[in-house]
Amino acid sequence: MKNITKPVYGGQAVVEGVMFAGKIYSVTAIRRKDHSIEYFRLPRQTNPTVAFLKKIPFIRGIVAIIEASANGAKHLQFASERYELDPNEEQALQKTKTDSSKLSLVLGVAVIGVLSFLFAKTIFTLVPVFLAASLKPLFPTKMAQIFVEGAFKLALLLAYIYFISLTPLIKRVFQYHGAEHKVINAFEAGLPLTVENVQRSSRLHYRCGSSFILFTVIVGLFVYMFVPTDPLWLRVVNRLALIPVVLGISFEVLQFTNKLRNIPVLRWLGYPGLWLQLLTTKEPTDDQVEVAIASFQELLRLEKNVETETKAVQ
Repeated sequence: MKNITKPVYGGQAVVEGVMFAGKIYSVTAIRRKDHSIEYFRLPRQTNPTVAFLKKIPFIRGIVAIIEASANGAKHLQFASERYELDPNEEQALQKTKTDSSKLSLVLGVAVIGVLSFLFAKTIFTLVPVFLAASLKPLFPTKMAQIFVEGAFKLALLLAYIYFISLTPLIKRVFQYHGAEHKVINAFEAGLPLTVENVQRSSRLHYRCGSSFILFTVIVGLFVYMFVPTDPLWLRVVNRLALIPVVLGISFEVLQFTNKLRNIPVLRWLGYPGLWLQLLTTKEPTDDQVEVAIASFQELLRLEKNVETETKAVQ
């Protein structure tokens, strides 16, 4: 019961670092070229409308995805800019940042992050449609077309993840992804956040975005059964229109499997997502785990300070 009362934290791997998000802040820690650790701290904006929408089932998932894409893009940009920068170039970079509009930069990065997610989702939704339609002479029925489309979607997803994981940069990002999960698992298990304890924890986690992506493939198979596959133009329109529906349901499935992870037999419902994480996470080094721990501890420190200040005012 002790673990259930713990706050829920999310995270994301970035270039040479890890981002963790809480209720009040999101924090990224990265390893610089000189081996120092640098932080990017971003207060989370509270919008009453967004907060209300995030309480509504099936809608809250879409809102959370858009929010995470926008917020994650800012942390990704920070990591990409800073990890390769020579410490001697600090002043030049600061001058460039001062001369530009900070507000426009942040808003621009957020918009790009959301649009990038939507573009990728559209591509992975439509390409399988056309591939399945090309095989209609072999698989003419509606049910067969839906399953062939799902098979192509899964194959594209697995192939994409596998081939990008072969690049040195993405392999290291996947290692940091594993470090992120290990830290969360150690924290939720109530273990002190030492390198040894974190390394002994699993690199897989039920709430991972990788699991969510796989669930969109599975959920899509069932949702598409309720709409026509012919003619092709209507099928394309249906797939695009149903993206929010599939995302919303998949988010609820992800949350549901997370609640069942400690129940025998039912915990298997989340296993497909965990299996995909065997591709999207890699075992991290101790140095990478140190960065992930530093990021999470900084987040806990910031949030504890805010809570302390709030109680003092009250």
